[in-house]
Amino acid sequence: MVDNEKQIEQQQQRQPQHPEQPQQPQQPLQHPPTKPPINHSVTLPDANFARQSSIKRNRSINRKSSAGSLYPTPTNDSLKGLRRDSVPLPSVGAELAGATDLVLPPDIAFGKDVERGSHSDIGEDAEEVIEEEKSDPFMIDKFDDGDTRNPKNWNTNYRWLLTFIAGLLVLNSTFSSSAPSGISQELMAEFGFSREVATLAVSLFVAGYTVGPLLWGPLSETTLGRKNGMLMAFIPYTLLTIGCALSPNTGSILVFRFLTGCFGASPLVVCGAVISDLWDPKTRGIAMSVFALAPFAGPAIAPVISGFIAAAGADWRILFWALFAFAGFCTLLLGLVLPETYAPALLARIAKQKRKETGDDRYKSPLDLRKTDFKSTIHNTIFKPFILLAYEPMLSALTLFMSFVYGILYLLFESFPFVYGAPGHGFNKGIQGLMFLPLFIGGFIACTINILYFNPQYTKALEKTAPKLPDPEMRLYPGALGGIVFAIAFFWFGWTSYPSISFWSPLIATSLIGIGILFVFLSLFNYIIDTYLWSAGSALAANTVIRSAFGAGFPLFAAQMFERLNPRWASTLLGCLAILLSFIPFGLIKFGPKLRSMSKFAPDT
Repeated sequence: MVDNEKQIEQQQQRQPQHPEQPQQPQQPLQHPPTKPPINHSVTLPDANFARQSSIKRNRSINRKSSAGSLYPTPTNDSLKGLRRDSVPLPSVGAELAGATDLVLPPDIAFGKDVERGSHSDIGEDAEEVIEEEKSDPFMIDKFDDGDTRNPKNWNTNYRWLLTFIAGLLVLNSTFSSSAPSGISQELMAEFGFSREVATLAVSLFVAGYTVGPLLWGPLSETTLGRKNGMLMAFIPYTLLTIGCALSPNTGSILVFRFLTGCFGASPLVVCGAVISDLWDPKTRGIAMSVFALAPFAGPAIAPVISGFIAAAGADWRILFWALFAFAGFCTLLLGLVLPETYAPALLARIAKQKRKETGDDRYKSPLDLRKTDFKSTIHNTIFKPFILLAYEPMLSALTLFMSFVYGILYLLFESFPFVYGAPGHGFNKGIQGLMFLPLFIGGFIACTINILYFNPQYTKALEKTAPKLPDPEMRLYPGALGGIVFAIAFFWFGWTSYPSISFWSPLIATSLIGIGILFVFLSLFNYIIDTYLWSAGSALAANTVIRSAFGAGFPLFAAQMFERLNPRWASTLLGCLAILLSFIPFGLIKFGPKLRSMSKFAPDT
């Protein structure tokens, strides 16, 4: 009798499965606290066969996904949750080589909505794969509904506090970048170098922004997460600021400024991603619009502080000691208050805790299974961004426009003394620093308009086109408006900068320049993300490197240009270039769909 039962069992194991044959219903697999005992029942082969079939189908579909990503490309269904009404930074995703002060939400870069666990290739098999992957009781790949370990489920007031801290970290870095502009004369007197060398104190810091993102972006996407990745940068950044304060010669202060820029780039890369970790797509747009003021406020406020330090006749080293105190305070906030927010890293910790509690090593998270090698890392962090820049005319045009605008922002630090200083209105350095405040006020106005008008307009379009996304070209309208305002304001600024004309006129023009700059950045960053989607991290990395190079280079020729051409004609030259470049958003509104259809990196959204 026993032999007959074994023979029947062997025949059932060899019997092929056919779609038309009825399947025995499977019991849902539970998360076992310990390793389950081996089941010798007759139904085991059927369950194993179904499990193996699921694995094979998953592998077949996953091979379509891009290599090196933590998650495969998401489904159209998962796109329903991706309301990309947030400002895009830097800064997140398996491909991210570096990012920017306005960065990429992680559920876009990873191609996954971590809360729902929906990850698969675009296609009709998506839902099937999602259901199959749920059968693995050892894969910790999503939070349960209402799980308080999910950052998006934290108290709203607490999340706003963390948003403020993230913005403060960014403000600290950008504040430090432009702070020495107010003490350039004191540096020249101390070390005996020229005005061009004094300008390097600002330019070399911004040049560090071209290097830092290549490290801090990918590092924040490992099991270290956002917090520990930033701490690894902020501690050296704080200590290097002491080196600036104690510098005995020209070489040392320039080297320390470059190194502080490299490490200070960390919050620009990571903090925008922290905002995306904290807020769901419906509320992220407002949070990111408010957060966008931080990288804009730093360069505008820093000259006020350094200007009054210089006007008071205080030692220039006091400025760097103040920067050290500010950086130290931010480091304490980062270490003691800001928690980890990176969902894949949190899931990896949950899986680790499960392994510790149960003694079962089969508990894993997607981050634990990510396989990286040196070759793919180098390709994604260094080569791929520039491959996109070389082969994508849309990205090249946008990067040129944004880099020019970013360069103008830092050029103003060298041009304002010609307008408001001794050659112009004759204000002291403290009052000259106050002239930068309208730049921040203009940025605040632009953010307010974006929250109250442009963001709701995009939300309505998103609801109208659901489940599909609106065309990325809809993102370009604020940038098109901002480009026009920016160009007009620059002519206004230049031709009202005579000492015989009230200083209020160029101040109003400066506020319009601020409106134009922020509209351009908010708009075009969003367009890059919506257009390149899964390659957005690399696209933003290329944009960041080139843009930072412009920001470092423009101040080096600003003084000579404004001195030889005078502020009127220098502003006219820059205004003419701004007019030419302002046609780029209009051109992409008209020809963008055709260019996207020809692109290898822009998916059909």
